[in-house]
Amino acid sequence: MKYRKLGNTGIEVSEIGFGAWGIGKSQWIGADDNVSLSTLKVAFDFGINFFDTALAYGDGHSERLLARAFGKSAEVVIASKAPPLNRVWPARKGTPLREVFPGEYVLKSLDQSLANLQRDTLDLYQFHVWNDEWAQQEEWRKTVEKMKTSGKVRAIGLSINDHQPANALAALATALIDSVQVIYNIFDQSPEDRLFPYCRRHGIGVIARVPFDEGSLAGAVHPDATFPPADFRNIYFKGNRKVEVWSRVQKILADTHATVNELPGLALRFCLTDPAVSTVIPGMRRPERVSANVAASAAGPLPPAIIEKLRPHRWVRDYYSG
Repeated sequence: MKYRKLGNTGIEVSEIGFGAWGIGKSQWIGADDNVSLSTLKVAFDFGINFFDTALAYGDGHSERLLARAFGKSAEVVIASKAPPLNRVWPARKGTPLREVFPGEYVLKSLDQSLANLQRDTLDLYQFHVWNDEWAQQEEWRKTVEKMKTSGKVRAIGLSINDHQPANALAALATALIDSVQVIYNIFDQSPEDRLFPYCRRHGIGVIARVPFDEGSLAGAVHPDATFPPADFRNIYFKGNRKVEVWSRVQKILADTHATVNELPGLALRFCLTDPAVSTVIPGMRRPERVSANVAASAAGPLPPAIIEKLRPHRWVRDYYSG
């Protein structure tokens, strides 16, 4: 495993991190706690030291599993998130800050996450949605400053709304934010336009999420794929979407001469090729997925020729909106 700095925070994170949404059970059906705990420990044994969770993942269940797996280990870097008070993802334009992140609520959420994780300090605490209309509001700024001086967090970040990478630049300009988490993959390459250049210039850490496009860029979504009844992917890949993404995946494989089995590694290495990226956080719900994902770090960034073949496959769309 290779490691990178999380911007200017001084925190060193594994290139492949662990996205802990799936083990929270809230919208991913079929997760088993014993398997999840085994997977977490295997991930650490393979060199993964960065684990990204949230209070909203199973109402703290994901956080509590991390506590069971690692306790207070200083070798483990943990990031969590404050959920929006109104429980609306993504943040809607025009929504007042007081309906989403009032200061007292954010501080209370931080304390709850610390209790779930059985820790005194979080390495990174993130706002789970964001709207740049809030960046100049005094209440938000004071909340961030209180957290930073409290000793309860080492760094503060934003989890940017789905497919809105530029909707954080005003907040970054305040110099109060240490990292951003953003959707970035072979299909959605848009963070490269404005967000990544800004982050490189100003030492902002970047956490790349959804590298597999919820499974399509791992070769797991084909026309005959089925998901459990309550699984959110039934909405994400509803209608003709499974056929649509499978067709586009076939074109990627043809252009890169990769096999379906090689696609997950290709997807992760694509994300790691941009130097702005600090870590990529695929979900891992089974131990056998860990070694395959970690191998992408060992393989290193993709050659420029392959990157050029992937450029035409940029396809920004929002399946999360229903």
